[in-house]
Amino acid sequence: MSTLDDLFAQLRVATTPTEIDALQNGIWQLWLMSGDPRLDKEMEAGLRVLAAGDYTAAIRVFTGVLEQQPEFAEAWNKRATAYYLRGEYRASLLDIAQTLQREPRHFGALSGWATILQTMGDYRAALRVLHRLEALCPYLPGLQARLHDLRDQLDENL
Repeated sequence: MSTLDDLFAQLRVATTPTEIDALQNGIWQLWLMSGDPRLDKEMEAGLRVLAAGDYTAAIRVFTGVLEQQPEFAEAWNKRATAYYLRGEYRASLLDIAQTLQREPRHFGALSGWATILQTMGDYRAALRVLHRLEALCPYLPGLQARLHDLRDQLDENL
């Protein structure tokens, strides 16, 4: 089984969407493992309620996981996602910061952070975050278009 470092090294040079998707899926699989089967089941339950659109319940589940394992980066990330989907950008940003403190290469958290910054109109900061994402996966589908759009928005606001 590949380690996270191996998968990230491959992700940096992956060029096809299929290859990038497979590598990201492998990384997500590793990120979702807490090391505690009971907590993994709680995470699965949180993912189910998140997918069902019950963001309040998802936040409650992920908070419970974090109370038991505060260093679990993916629980922070999933709670950030639930907050984002509920429209609570400040809470989402705080959880994204916690995610990135524990896993600075977290491409999902970086993408979400850039999206929130762009939504809030902070195009320069969003561009900086997307450059961090680009360093991890330069050929990520859609990334160059996002960078181009942000540069256009910055030019329009000068």
